[in-house]
This record gives sequence, C-alpha cells and structure tokens, in this order.
Amino acid sequence: MKKMLIVGGSDAGISAALRIKELDLQAKVSVVVADAFPNFSICGLPFYLSGEVPDWRTLAHRSVEEIEQHGIDLLLEHRALAIDSEVKQMHVRSDDGTTCQLEYDKLLIATGAESVEPPIGGLENPGVFFLRWIDDSFAVKKFLDRENPNKAVIIGGGYIGLEMADALTHKGITVTLLEFAPEVLTTLDPELGAFIRAELQSKGVRVVTGQAVQHISRNENILTVHTASGETVTADMVLVAAGAKPSTQLARSADIGLGAGNAIQVDSHMATQTTDIWAAGDCVQTWHRILERHVYMPLGTTAHKQGRVAGENMLGGSCEFKGSLGTQVVKVLDQVAARTGLREHEASEAGFDPLTVMQTTWDHKVYYPGAKEMHIRLTGDRSTGRLLGAQLVGHRESEVSKRVDIVATALYHGMAVKELCDLDLSYTPPLSSPWDPIQMSAMLWCSKL
Repeated sequence: MKKMLIVGGSDAGISAALRIKELDLQAKVSVVVADAFPNFSICGLPFYLSGEVPDWRTLAHRSVEEIEQHGIDLLLEHRALAIDSEVKQMHVRSDDGTTCQLEYDKLLIATGAESVEPPIGGLENPGVFFLRWIDDSFAVKKFLDRENPNKAVIIGGGYIGLEMADALTHKGITVTLLEFAPEVLTTLDPELGAFIRAELQSKGVRVVTGQAVQHISRNENILTVHTASGETVTADMVLVAAGAKPSTQLARSADIGLGAGNAIQVDSHMATQTTDIWAAGDCVQTWHRILERHVYMPLGTTAHKQGRVAGENMLGGSCEFKGSLGTQVVKVLDQVAARTGLREHEASEAGFDPLTVMQTTWDHKVYYPGAKEMHIRLTGDRSTGRLLGAQLVGHRESEVSKRVDIVATALYHGMAVKELCDLDLSYTPPLSSPWDPIQMSAMLWCSKL
C-alpha cells in the first residue's frame, strides 16, 4: 500500500488528498494539519467577522467527517517539524507534546503562507491582531464581542485590509486605514485604486496613504499608532494586514530549493528537486502564463489547481499545472475591483510595447433602471495586438467578476485585443449591452493604434 503523506490541510493539501483517493482507493493518505480546522475557506474570515456569515463552521468546504469518509486520515493539531528525505520520514509533534516519526513513499508540502510582520514596534500589544488562520479570527471575534470597540486602525490597504475595513464598518466601528503606498489596492493602477478610496470614504472610513507606521503604543486600553510623519491615530484595536510570505521552514529542513519570492521551487508537475517530494499552494512559486517565468502569487484558486495536479502526479501521473494570470477580485463595501494579466508597467518591464486605454461606461443599458458606472483599463501590445490584461472597478451588482473572467479566458488562449469583439457574449438590457463593456474597451483600444 502506497503511503501518501501531506502536510497542510487547506486548499492545496485537501485537493491533493481527494485527487489521490479518486484515482486509487487503496492508497493510504494521511494529512498533517497544524490546527483543528482542515479545508476551511480562509477567504471567508472577514465575512464571519462582519457577522454576514454568523456561523464559522459554514466556512468549511468539507467537515472533518466528510473528509474522513473519503478514506483520508487526518492528523489534527499536529505540526511537522523536519523531513529526512534520505530515509523518507517526517518528524511530527502533536499539541500535547508527543513526537513521532511518520514514514512516507510520496510527500506533499502544502504549508501555505504566513502573515508578514512589518518592522513596527509594539505588534505584541494586546488589541493588535493579524488575520490568516481560523484561530486568528477567533481571537478577533472574541475581542469584538468582549470589548465592543468603537474605533479600529487597519495597517495595509491590500485585499485583507480592505475586506476588514468593509467588515468592521458593517459592524458600526469607525475605521482608519493606513497604507504606505500612494493609493490603496496597489494591485490596480492608482486611477482605479482612487475609486476604491472614494468608496471607503463615502462610507465613513478615513483613508491615509503615503504613511509609514513606526510603532504602536498602549496606554491602559487605548492603542496609539505612530507614523513616520509624526501623525498619531488612537484606536481600541489594530489589525495588521501587510501581506503574506511563503511558509518554507519545513522545506528548508530538507534542503529543498527555493525559487521566486523565496517560495518552494517546483516544476509544472509540482515536483520539487528532491525525489518523491511535491509542493503546492501558497508556499510555492507559480508559473505566470504571460511573463513565462515563475512568480510568487498566493491565490486560493491557484492552490486548488496545484494541489489536484500534485495529487495525481504523486500516483505516477503526468498532469501539468498550466500557470496563472493573477486573476483576482475583491468586494469593498458596494464596489468590486478586479484584475487579470499585466498592468502597463508590468508589461513594459517584461519587454512588451503596451498600450492602455481607460473607459467608463454603463454596466447595462441605461434605460433599464439601476444602471451603474463601470471603469475599465485594458492593456494590449501595440506591435502584435496581443491582449495583455485588464483592470475593472464597478458596483457589486455590475457583474465585474464576469467581465474579468472574459478577459482571463481570452488571455489563457493568447487572443488579440480585437478578437474580444468577435466573442458571442450574452445580452439582455438589465445585465449588459449588445456590445459588452469589455468589447467597448477593446474597440477603444483598437482605435488608438
């Protein structure tokens, strides 16, 4: 019986385990999980904290019992400490301090990512939180329920920071958002980030950009955030959302090579350079289909795909991960922002000759009630006409995710910008126009050549 050992019970790890059991019911599959919450939607934590998802248990893609029904052995609250690849053993410690050696024939490392701790003094103060795992959300929820805070500071204007600004505003808490960059949501061009800033401000969130936080002090129950400019902001709680980095300690214990972004180096089969060890998810580098090189880009959708590929190949398959385009979407209050592919500066750095157009249009026929503005930036290569990427901001009812997925599909197939106009897209006045907003932007792009 093949011994398949997986470290990590989130998206990549469980996807791999399920794929193995789909293909070989006789395989022995064990998953080492550091906490007691396998297969939970980490992306759903802000909605649990906002109260929109009242029961945290519903964030589970599958319950423990459902996973075990597939014949998968879950070792909950066990932490992998080190790998000895020569004898194919992994050293593991449970939460009660018991240690043991687990043997494997094939091993998958799916340890995910961890929160970046910026060089800010006072992060250890009570009332200062990070948010990455279920236990983190429990700590925040306990504080919200016990202390009933009135004011919060969020450090970081990326996806988690913006979603938590939304969540805390939903609970009636006054939020100040501090971002080091000149604009929030730096995965978009500043022109579109400005629309998200305006949305935050319209709902009472104070947004401060271009400010570096130096330290956080505490006096009794009041936290004070000190910036490099000398400005101070007081709050009852602080949430630090400064990004993520790959968790690679376990891989380094076996001298497994690191690649882009100091993430685990893998090939298209999700295999590491160490025999019989694969890796997948937020701890690994990701192949970018347009850049044609590896990058570090932790995304839940990518982790699911990589885990499935790794699971099949651990059984001797030859499945390949086809790469990512960085397709992302986020809801911030009543607005939605999305992107896929390359922005203009990214395209220039990659050697393309990019042209970007920006268009504001209606999300559906304006004569039908409720039409909302949609802002689109479309980028293509002047010399070849190749589509390179798109960014969008629109109302949460404007099907922004549908539009970015149109572009993502076109990018996957290497289409030209003008070919977007040939797509047979759906139309009805309450939802779109005979020419979809993406097609309108493609026409504008072609007119600028």
